[in-house]
Amino acid sequence: MTKPSVDELVAGVRAGDRAMLGRAITLIESRSLRHQDDAARLLTELMPATGRAWRVGITGVPGVGKSTFIDALGMWLVDRGHRVAVLAVDPSSTRSGGSILGDKTRMQRLSVHPAAFVRPSPTGGTLGGVTSHTREAMLVCESAGYDVVLVETVGVGQSELAVAGMTDFFLLLMLAGAGDELQGIKRGVMELADCVAVNKADGKNRRPAQRAAATCSGALRLLHGLNRTWTPAVLTVSGQEGEGVAAVWDLVAQHRTTLQAAGEWEARRSGQRVAWLWDRLDDGLRQALRADQSLSAQVARAEAAAAAGTQPPTVLARQLLTRFLDR
Repeated sequence: MTKPSVDELVAGVRAGDRAMLGRAITLIESRSLRHQDDAARLLTELMPATGRAWRVGITGVPGVGKSTFIDALGMWLVDRGHRVAVLAVDPSSTRSGGSILGDKTRMQRLSVHPAAFVRPSPTGGTLGGVTSHTREAMLVCESAGYDVVLVETVGVGQSELAVAGMTDFFLLLMLAGAGDELQGIKRGVMELADCVAVNKADGKNRRPAQRAAATCSGALRLLHGLNRTWTPAVLTVSGQEGEGVAAVWDLVAQHRTTLQAAGEWEARRSGQRVAWLWDRLDDGLRQALRADQSLSAQVARAEAAAAAGTQPPTVLARQLLTRFLDR
């Protein structure tokens, strides 16, 4: 298959061609240095058509039912006229680097719906459980006309922080009866959540889910007090049955209205764009330093000294940066 040009990718994405959308995301995810100029041009061309979508991050521990819930939420949204893109970030195989969970196969209804686009992507070992180009992928999806972008993360390590830093609304899914209601009360996670939803609240698990929700509500009241623009809500849902999906989206809408009225909506997005800039600068500096052949010997010596414990890594890093910037 002939590789499309940047102009062809831009035209295809703007036309809502899902195949071209997939190829555009593949281009921006490429680690090849020769693709980076094309990716930069692609994003520049598409940027004016971005910024109007709802960006919702969804996280939770493995097994909480994220994909099933997203399938239910996505179908509810497309049935009401929305176009939904899902960036489902899988953990990577340490051998192949590929996705190992297969989220697309578990979102069986949404993945084949003409108004939806589901993109499983491996983390590639990226800290935080999101790919290094999830932000760029969101913009490409928005420029293709998707007015809702859902980002599903692995739900381990720093993924909660990462997804909260790139979306407008952060939903934490939890389970009852598996210790998650206690695990979720960890200060960092609960401070990030705009909503906590106890999933699988159906059948015999309905009452335990309600008790878990009550526990979380009490924890949130103690944690947040009354001095926030938005008070995180707690509710029960069932991705399998589709229960509570409408209530979750009502909260997403209320959250947006509340933050806009307080003047915090655009401030939040502006802050995210600045953080994105510095993330890219950090990544670019690291890549440039590693690619600098004139420093390869010094880098190797610094790594050896750090491994041996003969010099502080802070001093070694400062020496490398000084040499790199003074060239």
